[in-house]
Amino acid sequence: MKFTLSWLKDHLETDASLAEIVERLTAIGLEVEHVDDKAGLKPFVIAKVLTAVQHPDADRLRVLTVDTGDGKPPVQVVCGAPNARAGMIGAFAAPGTYIPGIDVTLSVGKIRGVESHGMMCSERELEISDEHNGIIDLPPDAPVGTSFAAYAHLDDPVIEINLTPNRPDATSVYGIARDLAASGLGRLTGGAIMPHVGNGMCPVKVKIEAPELCPGFALTLVNGVKNGPSPKWLQQRLIAIGLRPISALVDITNYVTFDRGRPLHVFDANKVAGNLVVRRAKQGETVLALDGREYTLTPDMCVIADDNGVESIAGIMGGEHSGCDENTTDVLIESALWDPITTARTGRTLGIISDARYRFERGVDPEFMVPGVELATKLVLEFCGGTPTEIEVAGYAGHKPKIIFFPLSEVKRLTGIEVPREEALSILTRLGFEPRSSGDTVEVKVPSWRPDIDDKADLVEEVMRIHGVDNIAPQPLTSHDAVNGKILTTLQLRTRSAKRALAVRGMMEAVTWSFIPAKHAELFGGGQNGLKLANPIAADMSDMRPSLLPGLIAAAQRNADRGIGDVALFEVSGTYEGDLADQQRRVAAGVRRGTAKLDGSGRSWSGNAGPVGVFDAKADAIAALEACGAPVDRLQIEPGGPAWYHPGRSGTIKLGPKTVLGTFGEFHPKTLETLDASGPICGFEVFVDAVPEPKAKPTRTKPKLELSPFQAVKRDFAFVVDRSVEAGTLVRAALAADKKLVTGVSVFDVFEGASLGAAKKSIAIEVSIQPVEKTLTDEDFEALAKRIVENVNKQTGGVLRA
Repeated sequence: MKFTLSWLKDHLETDASLAEIVERLTAIGLEVEHVDDKAGLKPFVIAKVLTAVQHPDADRLRVLTVDTGDGKPPVQVVCGAPNARAGMIGAFAAPGTYIPGIDVTLSVGKIRGVESHGMMCSERELEISDEHNGIIDLPPDAPVGTSFAAYAHLDDPVIEINLTPNRPDATSVYGIARDLAASGLGRLTGGAIMPHVGNGMCPVKVKIEAPELCPGFALTLVNGVKNGPSPKWLQQRLIAIGLRPISALVDITNYVTFDRGRPLHVFDANKVAGNLVVRRAKQGETVLALDGREYTLTPDMCVIADDNGVESIAGIMGGEHSGCDENTTDVLIESALWDPITTARTGRTLGIISDARYRFERGVDPEFMVPGVELATKLVLEFCGGTPTEIEVAGYAGHKPKIIFFPLSEVKRLTGIEVPREEALSILTRLGFEPRSSGDTVEVKVPSWRPDIDDKADLVEEVMRIHGVDNIAPQPLTSHDAVNGKILTTLQLRTRSAKRALAVRGMMEAVTWSFIPAKHAELFGGGQNGLKLANPIAADMSDMRPSLLPGLIAAAQRNADRGIGDVALFEVSGTYEGDLADQQRRVAAGVRRGTAKLDGSGRSWSGNAGPVGVFDAKADAIAALEACGAPVDRLQIEPGGPAWYHPGRSGTIKLGPKTVLGTFGEFHPKTLETLDASGPICGFEVFVDAVPEPKAKPTRTKPKLELSPFQAVKRDFAFVVDRSVEAGTLVRAALAADKKLVTGVSVFDVFEGASLGAAKKSIAIEVSIQPVEKTLTDEDFEALAKRIVENVNKQTGGVLRA
């Protein structure tokens, strides 16, 4: 929200400086983002052209002598403006001045052999308007030698504040002035609007067919207007806040929108056929809007129509057909109330961002609907002349104010600050509330311009922001005699640990959207059981993600499209399942693309590394689970995973027969095709919240780590088994042979060949043996080896390879 200082002072009688106003705005919750004090226009001065002669070497250039009013001899300026002449007064820029309209800093130079010591400027070169057919031509009484910006009132500082969505009352200069006055920085002025005397009833009637979308509509007709440029002061204010002046009628609607937070629309009455109807749009109906674009409408949208069809998209933008131009003589001024949710949804669907939509989707003051027409009519009569009719009002049943019972003790309870009773009541009154005292609990009537106020906590916030949060006395932190207990939850600790573990593995953290397209959600298990958004911010962000993988794959592909093909990304965040919002899971997921192996370099000591694959994803998944405290020595890996993985290059990680801790693998080609991605890409997902909590220790005494004094020994075994036997099954069989002596088993070779027989393979394992009670003899090793062979044979059918 932008406004100028002089505009603010139209409604705020104050002696406060710009710095004081800016500081107070931020203090009361209207955070100031930027202040433009117009310092860039200060170097430009009013100067008089003494002589103007033809350039000796150019037909379209003239050599001017210019009096800058500084008491020094006139300066020579080469000028190409067709209106440059002796005796005219304009805006002069000396060498060293920055010209914003052409992005140039002036210097002394020669133009066709003639030196030029400055520049006479046009309005476009000073970014005042688009006019550039000639240099600025000021009246004869313009004071030579003084600041041009001050003379033209262009030195008015522009303040920009950052509004939160719950403050529709502050989308107007008047509303901001009201807050400042309530804070004690001045007196609020200029609020009263006198009704006009109309000449008969408005001949154009309004019918509301969709009252749920339009709770009120006001309309008046002004005949015999002359639509020309708006006054200079109005144009300057609109330019200052970034709007382009168009014509008096259009500029008035923009001015009232920012001045009072009341969006309006004007129709050329001679282009409107019959009466106006407020209705839902018909499927496929189109309208050519004022921005020159044609929009296709749906029945979820509200429109204003006449006998010819749609004339305006309600609350967002008018139609070009009935728009006002320089030929307009009769104008209809419309002020209506529109449903905020419908307005927001329509704007997002059509991709239209307008000042009207910005206000209507936050909620406008319903009681200012008719005064808004009165104010606009007053300005039309002042700028354009004409004869108004009475105001036609349809559908408005009046505003029913909210009543809140407010215990004043809530201020102390919620903020810890004791605000005197009389001060709290005074603050509410100055803000427009109507408190009626009856003991500690006060009955408060909420003003019509504050739809964001719903309960007593909101009233506490209003009291506190005006009282001043800077009045909160600093308090030292409480000192504890003992070490604080655990603060973070188990899930928070696991999230941090998983992030660290994956980062150590050379992966980069990504933060992706929680919203994904419907077809991506269906691909990753969403479908009918997915969580769909009732009001998505975009058509391709309609579903809550059932998996982190679609976003990560898309992010990896975006990097590849920009030349970074070897990338490893991870994310630890929430996924959403089912129809309830509380069915959220904490998941750690990651993808690797190209040759982004563990070190992330894509290189190996033996040359370029091969493409990423299923075992890279498996290692990442196991590392994340280990960081989360999962018992990795007891995990079971089953072949195959969800449908989005390659069926022969994926796996599922389980803890027991029922608890699924994660999945991993290379992605199915159809999955990558649907996501418009290319491989090789592998990935994983582990369910952080599915890892069981560690068992509580029976005592506070930490168990002692017993180190064996005896030498550990490693023995190798090779077993011939059926090709269908999994290596993990054989490893578990070897571990179970003697849980006390066998401390580890790892696979170091798998071989298949004709020498082993049909459908056979050899699995070689290394068994780590750690004696605990004594040094093992040869007989002890032979007995242990026999038990290992027997256990493997019993569980897998494997025999020692000869």
